[in-house]
Amino acid sequence: MTAALETQGLAKRFGGIVATNDVTFRLEKGARHALIGPNGAGKTTFVNLLTGVLPPSAGRVLLGGEDVTRLRPEARVRRGLVRTFQINQLFADLTPLETLSLAVSERLGQGARWRRPVGGDALARDVDEVAERFGLADALDVRTDTLPYGKQRLLEIAVAFACAPRVLLLDEPAAGVPAAERKGILDAIATLPADVSVLLIEHDMGLVFDFAQRISVLVEGALLTEGTPGEIAADPRVKAVYLDEAEHG
Repeated sequence: MTAALETQGLAKRFGGIVATNDVTFRLEKGARHALIGPNGAGKTTFVNLLTGVLPPSAGRVLLGGEDVTRLRPEARVRRGLVRTFQINQLFADLTPLETLSLAVSERLGQGARWRRPVGGDALARDVDEVAERFGLADALDVRTDTLPYGKQRLLEIAVAFACAPRVLLLDEPAAGVPAAERKGILDAIATLPADVSVLLIEHDMGLVFDFAQRISVLVEGALLTEGTPGEIAADPRVKAVYLDEAEHG
């Protein structure tokens, strides 16, 4: 069966430094998959290769069987490969209504321009649906920079979802979120439709084990192992290189 997202021998070198080392990886359709690894493992570089921010030194990226290795990030988004960022990328002075409207307008082919949704039209319906799904319906007209940080992270996931992804890459969606608000992030991720394939890149091991059906472990730019949460938790190599660090970090 064709994978939702696949890499074949993916590599990235910066001079003499190998940041991504011959990574062959599959994200199955509808998967709930997590990518973990210690600091400096190359997770961000790998995500940047998947999304087209960086060109690979070798190897290929396939999206639904299509070779997208040379496509720019925006072309990959149009084909359904969408990401969130470890650091908030939202427009602080816009409201969630404005931000979501821009994303939905772009997806509907109306261009990324602001116009107030009119009750009953496609833009209004889609914005309302996304806001309701991610618990933002009561904050649509509030400036983004005044929202609690957990809500801002939810908004970023909502914007990604508004782009109608086939594959959604969540880059540390709980980063910087207070512990009391992290359950909201997990609950929001749990509401994602089953046909959206999700790759979670995350340091919060509680979030990883609650979310993932499979986990891949990246160490020094290479895949160390992959398995179920139970297999990963019991693997002494993983514990040595990552879980002990997470427990003491």
